[in-house]
Amino acid sequence: MSAVAWGTPSARGIVAAATLGSGLTLLDGTVVNVALRTMGEDLDASLSQLQWITNGYLLSLASLILLGGSLGDRLGRRRVFLVGTVWFALASLLCGLAPTAEVLVLARVLQGIGGALLTPGSLAMIQGAFRAEDRSRAIGAWSGLGGIAAALGPLVGGLLVDHASWRWIFLINLPLAALTVWLALRWVPETRDPRAHGRFDLPGAVLASLALAGTTWALTDAGGAVTPWAAALGLVAAVAFVVVERRTREPMVPLGLFADRTFSAANLMTLLVYAALGAILFFLVLQLQTVGGYGALAAGLATLPITACMLFLAARGGALGERIGPRIPMTFGPLVMAAGTLWLLVVGPDVVWWRDVAPGLTVFGLGLALMVAPLTATVLAAAPDEVAGVASGINNAVARAGSLLAVAALPMAVGLAGDDYRDPARLDTAYGSAMVACAVLLVVGGVVSWFTIPARVRTPAPAA
Repeated sequence: MSAVAWGTPSARGIVAAATLGSGLTLLDGTVVNVALRTMGEDLDASLSQLQWITNGYLLSLASLILLGGSLGDRLGRRRVFLVGTVWFALASLLCGLAPTAEVLVLARVLQGIGGALLTPGSLAMIQGAFRAEDRSRAIGAWSGLGGIAAALGPLVGGLLVDHASWRWIFLINLPLAALTVWLALRWVPETRDPRAHGRFDLPGAVLASLALAGTTWALTDAGGAVTPWAAALGLVAAVAFVVVERRTREPMVPLGLFADRTFSAANLMTLLVYAALGAILFFLVLQLQTVGGYGALAAGLATLPITACMLFLAARGGALGERIGPRIPMTFGPLVMAAGTLWLLVVGPDVVWWRDVAPGLTVFGLGLALMVAPLTATVLAAAPDEVAGVASGINNAVARAGSLLAVAALPMAVGLAGDDYRDPARLDTAYGSAMVACAVLLVVGGVVSWFTIPARVRTPAPAA
């Protein structure tokens, strides 16, 4: 099939399918936080189970997203995208029907597997289907509509939790997935990467999953009887992963990329910044509901300043980075985010949104918008052009792993356990400590950028 031109019915169908597919994963990344407290009460879940409801999804998604991209390149991007969408829908059904917290955690892990299959394919389908001169417009539309999907998450989630049931935040995925499948079958051509060859790096994917799972379990259950065994599993799997990736001909993660100081530093900064972001959203929504008395809808809407800043200012941050280089935005962005985080310390029992929440989150969002595009450009510029997609995928996985590890480690580190998240006094104390810890992570990220990120980076060659 010939390449698709912008403005045709096929173009609209492809962008719609790709956006709906990626929107499913974006929605589930933003709606769950506002429902955590309600799910915990309904299922009588402990704090560690709430952590796993969030982290089970992130664990499989972060571990397998690179493998999902590789499968699409070899077997067909539309085919893998469709399998991922159907898988995601079935896992969402299991989430919505889950009778216990344990079943919900398992379903969330399965959901993440589906997300890992469909997420890389959503962008790759656009890249493979459109004419070279139309790709940037198509990707821009996909990105903008995806941002709107992320913004709708707290609104939709809050409405469903407050006026129906938390189960509907998962069940709503079923008709959306059905529409996605129909659009993909109707409009999306099958594409592959003719350069992709060799065996799948399944051992690497399994070891990455075990390394993250063991580490996450050890952090979540710190001090428990299983902790030493989980930590040992994580360590052994991580070492084995490095050995396997060094020896395999077609590695999931080409470790040679990390020999570049800029690439390593940018990913370290990504880990720190997204660890702080994940922990802030986890704690803030619980704080607003348990301590501030907010409902799910109000708590979800309270976080919209971050999304608004990203939607309207991220492109300006990218333009600034192109003009002055990435070091200053990647240094001062996290520092501005840290200032916004410290502002959120005032969120307490008498919280007023416009006075206590909105200013802090707006400052935080400004810092995030300032550094995101320069960060992506730096990661891509540090990698050879032929592995730019892999480099971007690694950075995506690192961001999700940062959120995963922070949500696993920080609650225990600030003294929360059991059902403490239901106790306003205990949660309020822990929340303050968590915000300070997140601010420290962000300051460290800014310092890392100042000393390691070059003032200028090369401009990657355009896609052929």
